[in-house]
Amino acid sequence: MSGQRILALVTDAFGGYGGIAQYNRDLFTALSASAVVDDVVVLPRMAPEQPGTLPAKIRQAPAVAGRIAYSLAAVRHALSSRPTIVFCGHLFHIGLARLVARLTGAKLIVQLHGIDIWSDIAPPRRRALESADLILTVSRDTRSHVRAKTSIDPTKIVILNNTVSDDFRPGDRASARSHFGLGDELAILTVSRLDMSSGPKGHDRIIPLIAALRDAGVPVVYLVAGVGPYQKILEDLVCQHGVERNVRFLGYIQREAQPDLYRAADIFALPSTYEGFGIVFTEAMACGTPTIGLAVGGAPDALGDGELGMCVAPEAFADAFLAMASTPVERDLSLADRVRARFGFPVFSSQVDTIIHTLAATATNSSKGSGG
Repeated sequence: MSGQRILALVTDAFGGYGGIAQYNRDLFTALSASAVVDDVVVLPRMAPEQPGTLPAKIRQAPAVAGRIAYSLAAVRHALSSRPTIVFCGHLFHIGLARLVARLTGAKLIVQLHGIDIWSDIAPPRRRALESADLILTVSRDTRSHVRAKTSIDPTKIVILNNTVSDDFRPGDRASARSHFGLGDELAILTVSRLDMSSGPKGHDRIIPLIAALRDAGVPVVYLVAGVGPYQKILEDLVCQHGVERNVRFLGYIQREAQPDLYRAADIFALPSTYEGFGIVFTEAMACGTPTIGLAVGGAPDALGDGELGMCVAPEAFADAFLAMASTPVERDLSLADRVRARFGFPVFSSQVDTIIHTLAATATNSSKGSGG
């Protein structure tokens, strides 16, 4: 079973931004620790920053942006590295990934994050997806969409939740609040891209409630972290509700500062209806911060169905949020440990190792059965 060589076709990974890039980095790092994996070649479409020092066994090729150029680069890497497994990190790449897998006789793994499978799938992409040897989904919700939209064998669909980095853990909260200029006010935090292309994240649900808290005499500040064109719409909404003094747009927060931002907050809130999983939930809770989200999409997986963070129906959010914000917020000292026990990297890495061992064993048995 040893000697697995993996070619990963992805949007971004090392040097990239956002949840998908982080998932890819975590997955490849876990693969590099597996005894049955010899080599992982990563071919990204984007790499905004230098990838830095890579884990053992991982080589990341230069990013290739153009569609034709990327396809040619994928074929070239496939013919030179002769992968035994092709990893397709986005449904956008599925046709190319199937072609490369067929050219090299490799197994095909497809990763789905949620938004990529929510809409109808064009027949060519659906057929390519159905040819996969394994589909990884980040949540039960994503798996249900795959099952509803394809005829693939359900046993080939495996849930692999996002993991949470060890950087996110409880720390010096007083120092964190001082760093972000917070005093005794109640600090509500949302972290997300401010980009409607991935669906609304629910800031518009929270801003009117900030006004309600202010009117009730609660000293409150709403911290909005993230960048994107949606910020202008939110700024207008802030003005409409007269909470300019209660809302701070923080812009992009560098990764090394993110744990302190979560620690500084009293409540993390993301009432989004468009989460494939919602890694920011786990990051906040791993820092010990009470969290609230919606029982929609993949968020219940991240929130532990309410066992880790509050998980409410959309119509119940306003009342639940106001109740949470109007009572003294007590930090559960066991929360971070419980999050890590479910989503920590050792757990994630063990799951990845089991998955790749199983796929490698299947390939070996198939080869023996065909006389190879």
